[in-house]
Order: sequence, then structure tokens, then C-alpha cells
Amino acid sequence: MLQAKLASNRDILVTDMDFLKTVRRRSFLSEIIYVVLNVGLVAALVFLVRITGSPFPAFAFVMLSMWRVLAVRPRFWIANIQANLVCFIVSISFVVFLYVINLANIGDLNSLIVQSILAIFFIAWLLFLKPKSKRFYVVMQAGVALFVGITAIYTMSYGWLVLLVVLMVWVVGYATARHVLSNYEEPHLILLSLAWGLVMAEVGWLAYHWTIAYRLPIVDNILLPQVSIITLCFGFLAFKIYDSYFHHQKVRRNDIILPLLFTVGIVSVLLIAFNNISVGI
Repeated sequence: MLQAKLASNRDILVTDMDFLKTVRRRSFLSEIIYVVLNVGLVAALVFLVRITGSPFPAFAFVMLSMWRVLAVRPRFWIANIQANLVCFIVSISFVVFLYVINLANIGDLNSLIVQSILAIFFIAWLLFLKPKSKRFYVVMQAGVALFVGITAIYTMSYGWLVLLVVLMVWVVGYATARHVLSNYEEPHLILLSLAWGLVMAEVGWLAYHWTIAYRLPIVDNILLPQVSIITLCFGFLAFKIYDSYFHHQKVRRNDIILPLLFTVGIVSVLLIAFNNISVGI
């Protein structure tokens, strides 16, 4: 009787171990599929932009790749769209950068090299930064979206209506603020996100009428808008102020003095010493 029971327990143990091995195999397989699909997405975007010479097929492919956002009941669409705005901004910005490099007239080989470098960064975003859910990584995600989103807007918006540019800057500001505040379970999430979007829209309106851009050291024909750096600094300072208030119910001077000095220093240097290249929109 005892031997039969021990044999039965061994069978159960073997069965459980086999199950765990199967789960591990399935998990490993799903990870491989996840990596392959994301790398394939990036390669497809590069291919579409280089072959067609237009960003619109790649834009369509980005929206198609995010089909799961709408794969729920319609009443959840708005919430899902808002939750995925940061990822959408980064993806669309990547396509814009690919297209701008195509237009830069730096040669096919050089453009392919630069686009490949951008592709590596985008793959790193998709595989390593985007899936993270800890607060530090969420803030990093918002910072990346803010920087690349504003850069993409002012890289492409020459000759656009000011209302369209300001609206797009507002969307980037709203989306990034909401992304960070959601991680804090902020009760006034929408109001604060709208307020930050308004601040960014005002900065965007000023930048529309006074646009400064810097030539990159490797690719002279591609310019980095000054407003991208300024908004990133403002976003960093706003985050540190909010984080201090959230944890201590007041803004402690020791928590924000260094971020404040850093932001004021960077913005002052940019506005005073690096205004030699102006690009009018």
C-alpha cells in the first residue's frame, strides 16, 4: 500500500515537472516570437520608407501593428488609445526620422547606416524600455516620447498651420503627462495632464514663431530643434516637483534645487549662446 502511494506521488511529481518544463518551453517560444515580431516591424518600417520614399505607408503599418488597442469593446477604445499614446508617438516619430534621413541627400550608404542606427534604438525601445512598468522606466518612457515627439513635429512642420503644430504639441504634452501620472494613481489625472498639455502648447506656439535648430555632428543636413531640449528639461523639472509633492505633501526645496538649477542652466545656455542657427517655419 505504501509502495503504491509512493509510486503515485512519483508519477504526480514527474507530471508536474513535465508541466513546468512545458510552460518554460512555451514561455521561451513566446519570447522568441515577441522579439522576431518586433524586429520584423522595425525592418518593415525601414523597408517601406526606403522603397516608397513616403512616410504614409509606414504610418499605416504602425497603426495596423497596434490593432490590439481596438480589439476590445468600443467603450474601452478611448481608454486604450490614451494608454498607448506614448508608444504611438515614439513609433510615428521613428518613421518621421527615417523619412527625413531619406530627404537629407547624404548618399544611399550613409542614409542606410543612420537609419540602421535609429532602428537599433527603436528595437531597444520596443524590447527593453517599453515593456517595463516600474516608475523609473515609466518616467523614462514619457521622457523619450516627449523628446522624440517634439523633435518629429518641428522637423516636419515647416509651412504647416500654427494651429495644427500647437495641437500636436499639446497631444504630446498631454500623453506624456498622463503616462507618468497614471503610475502615481493620481486622482486628478485628467486635469493635470490637460494642464501640462496646455503648458507644452504655449511653448510650442512660441517655438513655431522662433525656431532654432542645431546641426548634428555626423549628419550635417539633419537638424535638432532647440525646443526639443527645452521641453525635455521643463518636463524633468515638472516631474521632480510633482514627485516631491506626492511623497511629502509639499514641494521640498532640497528635492528640486538641483533639477531647477540644471534646467535653468541648460535653457539659459541654449537661449544665450546657441542661437546661431535659425530655421524659420
